[in-house]
Amino acid sequence: MSEKLIDTNYDNILLGGDLPVRRIGYGTMRLADGPDSPRGAEAHIWRPPADRAAAIAVLRRAVELGVTLIDTADAYALGGGEELVAEALYPYGDDVAVATKIGVLRPSPTEWVPLGHPAYLRQQAELSLRRLRVERIDLLQLHRIDPNVPLADQIGALKQLRDEGKVRHLGLSEVPVEQLREAAEIVPIVSVQNMYNLATRQHEPVVDHAAAGGIAFIPFFPVAMGAHAGPDGPIAAVAREIGATSAQVALAWLLHRSPTIVPIPGTTSQSHLEENLAALDLRLTDEQFAQLDRVGR
Repeated sequence: MSEKLIDTNYDNILLGGDLPVRRIGYGTMRLADGPDSPRGAEAHIWRPPADRAAAIAVLRRAVELGVTLIDTADAYALGGGEELVAEALYPYGDDVAVATKIGVLRPSPTEWVPLGHPAYLRQQAELSLRRLRVERIDLLQLHRIDPNVPLADQIGALKQLRDEGKVRHLGLSEVPVEQLREAAEIVPIVSVQNMYNLATRQHEPVVDHAAAGGIAFIPFFPVAMGAHAGPDGPIAAVAREIGATSAQVALAWLLHRSPTIVPIPGTTSQSHLEENLAALDLRLTDEQFAQLDRVGR
């Protein structure tokens, strides 16, 4: 489809032609469970946060600091993530866009099961509308594509929601270029949310396809870096050169990598939140970018 989906500058993008967001958002996945729960890829994201007041304070502080894209999902804490966003931020200001995801069952704390039956997707969108307290979702993303349901049927259900005025824009998550193209033949796709960071680079073709097509690429786990972030590693070396932290450098690399990348780092700490957002003020030289780019090659 030829519809122009995104207009960019370094600090902001215009999603779908009408939805301005800053190029670092906030991901709410970590606002779940308690301090002793597993973290990272092993996190359960099963129950609302043990310290609800602190989680609400982080969300409100994010908006105070200028975050305009808040990312959540119906699978986070069995809907508790969406309820938390609404409790903290409703009524949403005109400059706050809330993105959520549907299409994953949570039968237990360790199971994430794609379910793309069209009726189920439409029901989950209705529940998301209620929990977020809105009549239209700014950005609704298919959390995972169900291999047991034709892709056209899953995207068709999302298109129906958009046609009914219940969704403003649509996106996908964890998809290759081929599925992104197939979906875009049915309805405009304005975002793709895949795992991507300095050390995890299997979605390079999707990053480039998104940039060429004006699609926002929203990397989750954007600052996961592994051993490369050690004190003697290349990330720390660049961080020392520019007077920044390794996490800020990792985010700056993403911003430099493509004009349509919008990282959504999550944190339970207000100080880490402020640190992450300060990456918008960093500028890497071409040499520094190339030095970092070799990390995941």
